[in-house]
Amino acid sequence: MAADPLRLITHPSCLAHDPGPLHAERPARLRAVLDALGQAYPTLSWHESPRATRGQLLRVHTADLLGDVLGVRVESGTVQLDPDTYLSPFSAEAALHAAGAGIAAVDAVLGGHARRAFCAVRPPGHHATAGTAMGFCLFNNIAVAAAHALDKHGLARVAIADFDVHHGNGTQAIFEHDPRVLFVSSHQMPLYPDSGHANERGVGNVVNAPLPPRTGGEGFRAAWRERLLPVVDAFRPQLLLISAGFDAHRRDPLAQLLLDAEDYAWLTGALCALAQRHAQGRVVSMLEGGYDLTALRECSIAHVGALLA
Repeated sequence: MAADPLRLITHPSCLAHDPGPLHAERPARLRAVLDALGQAYPTLSWHESPRATRGQLLRVHTADLLGDVLGVRVESGTVQLDPDTYLSPFSAEAALHAAGAGIAAVDAVLGGHARRAFCAVRPPGHHATAGTAMGFCLFNNIAVAAAHALDKHGLARVAIADFDVHHGNGTQAIFEHDPRVLFVSSHQMPLYPDSGHANERGVGNVVNAPLPPRTGGEGFRAAWRERLLPVVDAFRPQLLLISAGFDAHRRDPLAQLLLDAEDYAWLTGALCALAQRHAQGRVVSMLEGGYDLTALRECSIAHVGALLA
């Protein structure tokens, strides 16, 4: 049986996580992505994600964090974990399936069942550290996926490219002492979470390209072309993971970068070319931020189109 050119992975529970009616990270975000991709690519197959297991989560998270997310019974309303991060009655289930999506995607791509995969899930993940849920994030979905690729599939080199407008502080912190994982990121600075300075290097496996407010597509592309993509190329990853946040778009209400959908298509294409060179084309992308619904629709279509190319 031929491999899927692109496997789309989601789960209905990801729509049920509800941090509150005025919260930026609302269910309508995922609904916009699902609707846009369903209309633009009606022939692509959708797969439901499994739950991540406790053992899979414990590869990157502490038992205390699992208790914070999974052990709190929320009957109604919300429970606040930090100023931006909430649990609702269905949040734990959503978090388990969001993390499980990355695991299923890695298995599909490394098992030859799909060339690439895009996980349309929420809550997002890249701010969650080993022991702390923060910044809308409960579990670090991309970190769980990377650890699964290393430990279950025995890979020696996994690269994570993060183009969310906010720095993926959790992903960096989880892997900054693990030379098997390369983490590269462009992000606005200053901006939450106030990390991702250029001098943060881990054990030589972290490269950050902070961008000042009002940076547009030209500056964004230059940062990747001149600084970040050559690092990924030199690392020769066996698998490329993408933290796909679309909140650097000019319409986004939470930041001040000025990207368009075409910029995301360009970068996705460049990352796929590197994956083709070093990783047999294997790419797993996971949805992170993006808080304007029109921009989310446009950017998810552009991103998936480039993954398909």
